[in-house]
Amino acid sequence: MAVTVVGEGTGIGPITSQGRAFERDTMTVIDWLFDAQLVLGDQHVLWREIIGNVFGLLSALGGMRRKVWAWPIGIIGNALLFTVFLGAVFDTPNPVNLLGQAARQVMFIVVSVYGWYSWKHHRDGGGAAVEPRWAGARTRVLLAVVLVGGTALLTPLFTLLGSFEPVWADAWIFVGSLLATYGMAKGWVEFWLIWVAVDIVGVPLLVSAGYYASAFMYVIYGVFTLTGFFVWARARRRAVDPEFEQVLV
Repeated sequence: MAVTVVGEGTGIGPITSQGRAFERDTMTVIDWLFDAQLVLGDQHVLWREIIGNVFGLLSALGGMRRKVWAWPIGIIGNALLFTVFLGAVFDTPNPVNLLGQAARQVMFIVVSVYGWYSWKHHRDGGGAAVEPRWAGARTRVLLAVVLVGGTALLTPLFTLLGSFEPVWADAWIFVGSLLATYGMAKGWVEFWLIWVAVDIVGVPLLVSAGYYASAFMYVIYGVFTLTGFFVWARARRRAVDPEFEQVLV
């Protein structure tokens, strides 16, 4: 039998003992998620960093297969990693703030909402979630200019805010991630190569900052991004040349 306790003056109505138990269990899970660590020698790795990156990897896999669920899965990982990369703010064992890494998680969430809507809209309209296509020479030049120029503009800002050195690398990762995520939403095949550029800079930065789980996942991402590029390029070739598959066989 449920035991009912009425909150005094709260106006929220009766609270059952099951309800209190659920609330207590929920807070226990949240506390564990924030505090649980994997200890490797003298290194402490937060489990939410590992879990967040696993969600990111699943999102990359879904993106390669052009699945709509890739976007919401990615958003969950972004939310977890946001708390990880503000180490000093959230009082983690690694009190290092990577502002570019943290800010890009927020950016990911915003752009992912757009990508989620766009892919779902196309799928619900009877077509594929996205049709891979080449961005074109003009767009490629624009992407390169924005990547380099955006890095140059954001580096002083991230320096002023106290981001981890080398600050330009943090800015590069932020701008590259923005362009790659937008490119994925648009269906540009080249977005995979932008991720490669992000990973090349990201791995040494994360290692030097002590985010070893994220650095390791960046290596895995690198393999995925190269694979994804060839998968999407092949899909595009198959779309414009139906006989391409027969030639391969």
